[in-house]
Amino acid sequence: MTDTRRLAPDDDPEESPTVRALAHAGSHEELILGSRAYCREATREYDLDVEFSLLDWAVSTRAKRRAAAVKRPKIPAATVGEPMDWAAAAERTGTDRDDLRTCTLSLTWRAFESFDAGEWTATLRHELVHVEQFQRYGTTDHGEAFRERAAAVDATVRCPPFADPKYVLTCADCGAVVGRRYRKCKLVRERQRYRSSCCGASVACSGTDERDR
Repeated sequence: MTDTRRLAPDDDPEESPTVRALAHAGSHEELILGSRAYCREATREYDLDVEFSLLDWAVSTRAKRRAAAVKRPKIPAATVGEPMDWAAAAERTGTDRDDLRTCTLSLTWRAFESFDAGEWTATLRHELVHVEQFQRYGTTDHGEAFRERAAAVDATVRCPPFADPKYVLTCADCGAVVGRRYRKCKLVRERQRYRSSCCGASVACSGTDERDR
């Protein structure tokens, strides 16, 4: 697994300690721990009804188009807006009730590398709405109810795309990659404020032109 050092301000009053820790995640395990901690924080802040004991976590290194996804059992006749009778569904499908109710939040590593902290936390809130819907109705979609709930938790209906980064930030001393961004975000515009986590050196940025300097 690639050792990617992530970049963030040492002291940013606009970010919670949870978000700052998440921004520095450098392994799959740290990504899950940080994302899970943020999601618990978000459920309290936005009053999301999510039962974490029924939510598993995974990291995907293969997904190319989905920043994250909720993987869930397919329950016949489940409809958003109609509360699920989980006992009846378990009996009907011959599946253990808790197994039927358990879903997995799969996080795409490449998307995490490409997104800034705000984009990633918005992605997590988007997926939490899917989890909330599934745990309540046995299914989820991007319909009107989802759009209204996503707006209430400050998340877009469609997660932003991710691709090969437009900007690559490197340590000026050793050349290690310390950040990847696909748009001109705060890290790119104000990179003079930052120092690399490896050498404490200034940061160089490829993909910029003279107007960016």
